Amino acid sequence: MKPPALKSLQDLKAVKREIETRARLEKEAAAAKAAAAAKARAEKELFSRAVGAVKALPAKHLPGHKAALPLQQAAPIPVQQQRDELAVMREAISDEFDVETLLDTDEALSFRRPGMGPDVVRKLRRGGWSIQGQLDLHGLRREDAREALALFIKDAHKVGWRCVRVVHGKGLGSPGKTPVLKGKVQSWLIQKQEVLAFVQARPAEGGAGALVVLLAQG
Repeated sequence: MKPPALKSLQDLKAVKREIETRARLEKEAAAAKAAAAAKARAEKELFSRAVGAVKALPAKHLPGHKAALPLQQAAPIPVQQQRDELAVMREAISDEFDVETLLDTDEALSFRRPGMGPDVVRKLRRGGWSIQGQLDLHGLRREDAREALALFIKDAHKVGWRCVRVVHGKGLGSPGKTPVLKGKVQSWLIQKQEVLAFVQARPAEGGAGALVVLLAQG
């Protein structure tokens, strides 16, 4: 089919304008396409510079891979060591120890280690040191009481306590109403090197049913 014939100069000018318009639009489209491509390349280069060199993931990090974690065994509880320490402490304080020769023959049968002056006992009896901790041995059997006392003195000395109270009871519930643990506790305390002195507690602190104990500095 032939294109329509141009009838006048006006038709010629219209065709020319249409051709120019199409050329301009094609040029603008090409320029826009080139600008978009340049922008994409610039963004890609910027991302590459920001990320740096890229390495492929090791196989162990790929989806579906199960990590093989090494099994760690828990540290063994030193049960035997604890038993050995308790055995040493039990052997260190004997029930056969003769305590009477080391007690001062006052009304409270106080004790002070050789080298400690009598003023230490007087100060202890007056409450010159604040009581920082207490052990109550009420209701314990002799072996349990001895073990508890050994642990208490050890721990008190370790944390730096200077003065503690040990409650042994007055024996009101015992046969003959005699204090079963009182003499034992005195004997055990004398055998502990951490103990410098002890006196019977003041009435407000337990009286004849307790001892106030002065410990060496840790």
